[in-house]
Amino acid sequence: MRQILFAILIAVLTAPLALAQGAGYRIQPGDQLAITVLEDETLNRETLVLPDGRISVPMAGSVQAAGNTVETVEKAITDRLASNFAVRPSVFVSVVQVDEEGLRFPIYILGQVNDPGEQEIETGTTLLQAIALAGGPAQFAATKRIQLRRTDPSTGQERLYIFNYKAVERGGAIQSMITLREGDVIIVPERRLFE
Repeated sequence: MRQILFAILIAVLTAPLALAQGAGYRIQPGDQLAITVLEDETLNRETLVLPDGRISVPMAGSVQAAGNTVETVEKAITDRLASNFAVRPSVFVSVVQVDEEGLRFPIYILGQVNDPGEQEIETGTTLLQAIALAGGPAQFAATKRIQLRRTDPSTGQERLYIFNYKAVERGGAIQSMITLREGDVIIVPERRLFE
């Protein structure tokens, strides 16, 4: 019994870090990054992502990390270091500790789902997973025209995406499974007569 509890405890404690190591994770302020430069070990270090989202790297200066993927940060550091080396350096960045406060954020699900309202989700949650968290579509849901409304924080413009849950339910390919962002609104409209 103690072994099972210990295994569960380890899984709970390492889940946020495993999520951060997955493709598409967006670095958050408060995360701890490990930077390795194969050509110059004096540049290897662990660094904290500051509240403004930046990290400081010797010979590369200040680099925007928050909001970017690990791959994007690797490329930015490599580009900045390239002029200091005869050949393009090999830079590796990994997330060694995450700010768990930044891993959850609110989205809103309205309309014909079994549990509408605000949902706290983890980074990396997809639209299909969010619908499942809301209890799935209700009996009278128009599952062919589920809407995702996303507001761009910098411009204030709203974008509308249409999702066909019915096609996915029938085994169709998911063309672009959208990963949700903070403040996204999912609307599952009511089915029309003869729809």
